[in-house]
Amino acid sequence: MKKIIFVFLLFTGFAVKAQHNPDDQIMSDNWDVVGSVDFKIVKDVEMYAIFNDNIKKHANKTFELEGYIVPIKDGMKQTKFMLSTLPINQCFYCGKNGVPIMVLVELAEPIKFTYQTVTVKGILKLNAGNAMDNPPISLVAAKSI
Repeated sequence: MKKIIFVFLLFTGFAVKAQHNPDDQIMSDNWDVVGSVDFKIVKDVEMYAIFNDNIKKHANKTFELEGYIVPIKDGMKQTKFMLSTLPINQCFYCGKNGVPIMVLVELAEPIKFTYQTVTVKGILKLNAGNAMDNPPISLVAAKSI
């Protein structure tokens, strides 16, 4: 009986931890710009970003974002990663909102991985190609500030 209670409490703890904490969500005018991108699905393996005028006016210019590191590769030092409005330890697939928009960040100098937010500034690049192959939005030549 103790084992059953322990297993129940263990799974209950995971379920509670996987819930989205709205206090952790990063909101800013720049994330609103990034989040305004729509997507058109052509086939099961093809999806293209539709960039509105609001984000196009920021293309190829300096752009700043605060967010959470979502690593692409293992390691404590990161130079290329995804930046998200939610921490990696929260479930992106919970609830009705699906996966949040993320931005590929390519830093000139590596930074140490952290579960805290980071602020990066770089050149905003828009990729009109298949979003299934490459992220549609990236910050290149970026630095941590």
